[in-house]
Amino acid sequence: MHSIGELARDSGLSVSALRFYDRAGVLVPAWVDPVSGYRWYGAAQCAEAEVLARLRRAGMPLADIRLVLAGWSSADTDLVRGLLQAHLRRLERDLSDAREEFSALRTRLDHRETLVTTPRTAAVRLTVSAPRLAAALDAVRFAAGTDPELPMLAAVLFDVEDGILRLAATDRYRMAVARTPVTGHDGPRAQAVTPLPLVDAMRALLDGEAAVQLALDGDRVTLEAGDRQAAGRRLDHDFPDYRRLVDLPAGRRVHVDTAGFRKALETGPVRPGEPHERTGTPGVLSVLRVTDDGEVTVCEDTDDTPDRIAFDRDLLLDALTAAPHPHLTLDFGAPTTPLAIRRPDDEHTFSILMPVRLDN
Repeated sequence: MHSIGELARDSGLSVSALRFYDRAGVLVPAWVDPVSGYRWYGAAQCAEAEVLARLRRAGMPLADIRLVLAGWSSADTDLVRGLLQAHLRRLERDLSDAREEFSALRTRLDHRETLVTTPRTAAVRLTVSAPRLAAALDAVRFAAGTDPELPMLAAVLFDVEDGILRLAATDRYRMAVARTPVTGHDGPRAQAVTPLPLVDAMRALLDGEAAVQLALDGDRVTLEAGDRQAAGRRLDHDFPDYRRLVDLPAGRRVHVDTAGFRKALETGPVRPGEPHERTGTPGVLSVLRVTDDGEVTVCEDTDDTPDRIAFDRDLLLDALTAAPHPHLTLDFGAPTTPLAIRRPDDEHTFSILMPVRLDN
């Protein structure tokens, strides 16, 4: 017999995922201790768990996985081969459709007459409060990307206009935006896509209460804090138009106690999710629902109401950590639109998080 921890280690599935698959009737343990409730699995189930992990990575729906495992355990190879082939055909069809759509988009991009480029100026020098800039960087840094094929996302956008410095970061699954007032700028809008190593070096200088100097000069970005300095080249890439991305449709606004909401996420039921892009480790989903009396609940696995919205739990917890306030405002839209997480004392500093499609 194998413990649930041993099976998780050998199969690549998380312990929480194995618990979910037990409750869903997909991979039920051979024996459950009636006293402790601890799950134990037979030797043959190790192979089934590995098959299950591979099928999930291949994006097979849970309903089909049940049939594959049933055929696997009964040695019905014809059934298993048929299900695998049918799923592969679906994937190939979806890929073909995606290629056609991307080809049409590339054609439109090639024929665009006006290119949107990052505004640049000869030289901009700003004065900004060190604590305010530190708080703004902390509010957005967590959302920056790490994909080497998208270097413009492994950065923080510095956007200066009308006496306001706005910061933005995104990794495609989430976005964070913050702002702080500045002095010394009365010219046209200026932007700098600042790489993360330089951003982190800047943040390390913001340990005092005095004002600091931020300069955007050609291709260089410089932060001066007293006799210390962090400087480097901005990225020669355009950043996504974050103002359009954060223009969300109206939905349901809910106020939550941050500590209570965090505890509900950390201790509440979860569902298995896709592996994290950064770590490769299996993710888990928290499924949320706004009740009729305006409260947010973490749904049980048996809750199949249509207004459920699923989010990667770790990414949602990151957003709560980046918004250190005892109370937060959550703006829910449709199940396919992002969740906005705002501080009640600063509507302009917030993050948005993309939902995850539920298989069932």
